[in-house]
Amino acid sequence: MMPGVLFLSMFSTRIVLRYALHKNLLDIPNLRSSHDEPTPRGGGLAIVLTFLGAILILYLLNGMPKPLFWALFGGGVLVSGIGFLDDHQDVPARWRFLVHIIAAVWAIFWLRGNPHGVGDWVSDMLLVVCITWLLNLFNFMDGIDGLAVGEAVFVSFAAAILLLGSGFSGVGFRLFLLAAACGGFAYWNWPPAKIFMGDVGSGFLGYILSVFILESAGFGQKYLYIWLILLGVFLVDTSFTLIRRILTSQNWIQAHRSHAYQHAAILLRDHKKVTLLVLAINFLWLLPLSVCVLIWPDRTFLFLLSAYLPLVWLAVKLQAGMRCSPF
Repeated sequence: MMPGVLFLSMFSTRIVLRYALHKNLLDIPNLRSSHDEPTPRGGGLAIVLTFLGAILILYLLNGMPKPLFWALFGGGVLVSGIGFLDDHQDVPARWRFLVHIIAAVWAIFWLRGNPHGVGDWVSDMLLVVCITWLLNLFNFMDGIDGLAVGEAVFVSFAAAILLLGSGFSGVGFRLFLLAAACGGFAYWNWPPAKIFMGDVGSGFLGYILSVFILESAGFGQKYLYIWLILLGVFLVDTSFTLIRRILTSQNWIQAHRSHAYQHAAILLRDHKKVTLLVLAINFLWLLPLSVCVLIWPDRTFLFLLSAYLPLVWLAVKLQAGMRCSPF
C-alpha cells in the first residue's frame, strides 16, 4: 500500500501544480518569505487527499479503530479545508484560529471521550493549546524549500520504526502511509521547489501528527518523549523565536523571517544546505536519543535535555527572533 500512496501523491502533486498555475495561485514573496520568485502554492492538497484516502480504505477494511479514524479524518478535513481557502484568498486569522480550536477539541473528543472531572477538563484544555500550537508549527517552519515536508517524512518514518519495534504495528503502519504521502510531494518540493505546500498542507501535517502523538501517549509516557525529541528542531526554533519576539516587544503575530532556519538560509545562501543540515541533525542526533528513550525509559528527561540544549545553542547563535537578519 505504501508504494501506491507514494506514487499517487507524486502524481496528484503534478495535477495540483497545473491547477495552481491555471488559477494563478502563486506565493508572492513578502516579509516572511525566503524565496525571490513567485511560486505555485497549495501542493499540500496532494498529501491531504492521498493520506485521507488511504486511511478511509483502511477503515472500510476494518484496519483501524473508529475513534482514531474520525479524529484523523474529521479534523484533517476541517484544518485542510480552512487552509485550502486561505491559500486561495486570505482568511482572517480569527476564523483560522477558531477552526483550529474546533479541530483540536474534535481530536480530544474522539480519542479521550468526555471528561468527568475538573482535572480532566484542565488537562483537555491544555491539550487543545498544545494541538493548536503543533498545528501552526509546521506553518511557521514551512519557509524554505523541502524543510517542512522533509521533517514530516523523517518524523513519521522514524516514529513508525520505533513504535513498530515496540509492538505497536497499527500506528506504525499508519505513520508509514503518512511518510509515503509526504514523500510523493517532496519530489516536487525539494530545492529548488516547483510548488509550495501552502496552508492546506502545513496545518494538516501539524494536526495529523498531533493526533498520532496523542494516540502514542496512551501507550506510555516514554512515547511522548520520543515525539518531543524527534520534533526537537521545529519545537525549539518556533518556541525560542516566539519567546524572544514577545520579550523584545515585537509584533509577534506579524509575518517575519527571523526563525533560526531562515537566518541559516540567509547565511548559507542555499535552501538545500539548510534542509540537509536539519535532516542530518535529525538522523545523527535526535533519532539516536529517541532510541535511548526506548532502552532506558527511566532517563527520558535527561535524553530530552540532551536533545534540546544544542538546539537552543544553535538558536542563540543564529539569533532567532531578532528583528532583522544579523548576517
